[in-house]
Amino acid sequence: MISLPRRALVLPVLAALALSACAPPEPAGTNGDTASLTVLTSFYPLHYIAEQVGGEEAEVSSVTPPGADPHNLELSPAKVAELADASVVVYASGFQAAVDEAVEQTSPKQTIDVADAADLSPAAGRGGNSAAKDGTGGSRDAGGADPHFWLDPQRLAAVAGVAARRFSEIDPQNADVYKANAQELGQELASLDVQFTTGLADCERRTIVVAHEAYGYLADRYDLEQIGISGIDPESEPAPARIAKIRRVIEGQDVTTVFTESLVNPKVAEVLAADLGIETALLDPLESLADPGEDYLSIMRENLAALRGALNCG
Repeated sequence: MISLPRRALVLPVLAALALSACAPPEPAGTNGDTASLTVLTSFYPLHYIAEQVGGEEAEVSSVTPPGADPHNLELSPAKVAELADASVVVYASGFQAAVDEAVEQTSPKQTIDVADAADLSPAAGRGGNSAAKDGTGGSRDAGGADPHFWLDPQRLAAVAGVAARRFSEIDPQNADVYKANAQELGQELASLDVQFTTGLADCERRTIVVAHEAYGYLADRYDLEQIGISGIDPESEPAPARIAKIRRVIEGQDVTTVFTESLVNPKVAEVLAADLGIETALLDPLESLADPGEDYLSIMRENLAALRGALNCG
């Protein structure tokens, strides 16, 4: 074996390090390893928007874990610290108190509050499409706007446009990418809107009985009436008078299905349906995503199929 002096081994290593240090850095987002933006979102629909608009230029994460209920989210100190480190935080003010407080405390570099772009409506008195004004309890527990805008594809498209504009301001080098991604997503959401409009145009019934009143915007868009077992907050307990009213609606309008949700205890819905001899089916409010094999578009299409079956649409 030939033994080289220690100096002969070290010099090539030092030369390689020097060349590496002198080499110009590779532009962010071009090698697939480094994203131009680190985007922190507050819950799944905003995570979906950020991923679609940001594409390969954005590293997107969420403070709400997959499969968790975002309504009553609590943030650990580590999660709060993440807000300060992100390039931009995307959230909907008024929906998650813990996120609103964390944004105020940490003063992130950039924030995108989508509440205005979503054109939110009051939680109560939504033009007759919910049980809010019947005095049976549960609908007025939100104390403000209905946050579930994403179940209306047109509202979600408007939010995507705002995200693209703000991403472009923060990272102008990739503005064309964000604009093109938002346009492509807008086309997909427009197609989804057409599918819902035509799919729900000719139905025997137009009333949906749901686990909680998450479907007001969907009902407004497609001329449906939602009756919620619980109000905007899925954890609110329905009053006996509310349950009695729902029973009368089911019997009076020949409702055949009570819709349950994966994140809400189905017991009340199942007991109600069993007492009346009708079925239960799953309608996903898309507040969280538990199955990585699904996404917003696929779940919304599953929702459409469930609605068509329950409403007996032609």
